[in-house]
Amino acid sequence: MDALSGAGPRRARGRLGAASPGARAAAAPWARFSAWLECVCVVTFDLELGQALEKSSICYLSFPDSHSGCLGDTQFSFRIRQCGGQKSPWHAEDQHYNSGAPMSLQREPAHYFGYVYFRQVKDSSMKRGYFQKSLVLVSRLPFVRLFQALLSLIAPEYFDKLAPCLEAVCNEIDQWPAPVPGQTLNLPVMGVVLQVRAGRLGRRGPRFTETPMPIWQLLPFVPQVHVPSRVDRPEHSPPKQCSHENLLPAPVVLTSVHELDLFRCFQPVLTHVQTLWELMLLGEPLVVLAPSPAMSSEMVLALISCLQPLKFCCDYRPYFTIHDSEFKEFTTRTQAPPNVVLGVTNPFFIKTLQHWPHILRVGEPKMSGDLPKQVKLKKPSRLKTLDTKPGLYTTYSAHLHRDKALLKRLLKGLQKKRPWDTQTALLRRHLLELTQSFIIPLEHYMASLMPLQKSITPWKVRIQTPPQIRPFRQDDFLRSLEHAGPQLTCILKGDWLGLYRWVDGRRFFKSPHFDGWYRQRHKEMAQKLEALHLEAICEAQNIETWMKDKSEVEVVDLVLKLQEKLVQAQGHQLPVKETTLERAQLYIETVVGSLPKDLQAVLCPP
Repeated sequence: MDALSGAGPRRARGRLGAASPGARAAAAPWARFSAWLECVCVVTFDLELGQALEKSSICYLSFPDSHSGCLGDTQFSFRIRQCGGQKSPWHAEDQHYNSGAPMSLQREPAHYFGYVYFRQVKDSSMKRGYFQKSLVLVSRLPFVRLFQALLSLIAPEYFDKLAPCLEAVCNEIDQWPAPVPGQTLNLPVMGVVLQVRAGRLGRRGPRFTETPMPIWQLLPFVPQVHVPSRVDRPEHSPPKQCSHENLLPAPVVLTSVHELDLFRCFQPVLTHVQTLWELMLLGEPLVVLAPSPAMSSEMVLALISCLQPLKFCCDYRPYFTIHDSEFKEFTTRTQAPPNVVLGVTNPFFIKTLQHWPHILRVGEPKMSGDLPKQVKLKKPSRLKTLDTKPGLYTTYSAHLHRDKALLKRLLKGLQKKRPWDTQTALLRRHLLELTQSFIIPLEHYMASLMPLQKSITPWKVRIQTPPQIRPFRQDDFLRSLEHAGPQLTCILKGDWLGLYRWVDGRRFFKSPHFDGWYRQRHKEMAQKLEALHLEAICEAQNIETWMKDKSEVEVVDLVLKLQEKLVQAQGHQLPVKETTLERAQLYIETVVGSLPKDLQAVLCPP
């Protein structure tokens, strides 16, 4: 499709799936479908009706532009903001899923993911001589590997048999169980079973001591997808299966629902992986210009995964076009570039985004000996509008020294034809160690802000108020790096301190990543405080003694606070034991029973 011509894509007449969040209750048959997908779209290239849907971003994002030259079958992904920046209504299943899933795999409330399977083949019956059609799965789940595998099964069949096949697939998806972290799920489709298991996120709360807690109690675990085979037994027992499931064929093996082949994605930039990691950590604006949507989307997704287990809190668009509704917002020169990673294929963006501080131009993979040809660091002034050579165009200087030992190991692996999944494991472990070394001092300092266990007592002046978390003071944290910095856990040399206070002394602290990390940690710590305070109240034996010299207003206030904590705990927002909940309910009944009848009716209506 020529992105600048008068022709363009259009939607198919029919649409399968849940049409809108408001219709979910009425469309009960599609409730399970909606747990995985928002909808399935079919986008067809049309010469006459191209401009009729010019404002529909999903249509243009479903087709490579004319500069890509994608022949045959191509898969890629995109991410779009919901109309008007509105968030989807929060459903009970969303809260239940997100409470057990790592932040990087939670459902997105304000964005949709689009997973595309595009086919372009010669067809003399078409006006342009080509058959051009895309099948798109739209979801709020970032399961790129799972949905790509699903598309590889259903798209070729759909292109041959069209609507009846797609309708049957949607009905099969509507029979799938909802995704639950920690459970193995059998997902049958078109005679094949996708067996998926996502690891559960450890919800260990901070300790209430002045001793820094171990890193394994602070960092969320990256989920693993385990597909048991007839030879390899799973570590955890699989869920009970219905008798008819035993008749299904052997499952398709997926190593992960979301992780890409990191080594393959980073082939042309291996020598600059640490520089790119630093740019991602600091939330810097970055444009990735690639020859195809597949390369741009994979590179962007690989870049944002560099920070795991730290959640990537900036905006990112794996594939972005000039027709996107946010094109003007991202390309304006009247303000600084936003904190976003853009994946593009149209060279027009080189001129439009020339004011952006970092542009990564990658070409088709070319071998230079055993190692793929590496892009070079170049000055932004060398950018050319039409013929820009591959390179990382930036004035940024990395703070950390390049890990030459890692590059040697990867090169040796190529020479010995080591499996790429092993190469990816080496690279991913290196990036994980970098992120953990950077985060550990923050986690240790944050743990030191927690009150001690002995300060949590039930019968203070205000019984309903737990002790408060001390404020995060950046200067105090920076001083703590001298004796508890990343240099203690990472052998890589360099200016680690500069990463925390680059340029204006507070660079990382102004990034969306710090804000997202701090808000999440503070929320978890506050919930743990509330839970321990509730346990302290429920374990106390002298509530009647406390009530003797208290006014009616104070007693009612206690009931309201206990009821509020009970509701939070029952909604799995507070990590408390079942026995604590039972005691809290008993305390409420005891206190309410001591009040006048009119107040009892108000506090505990029949």
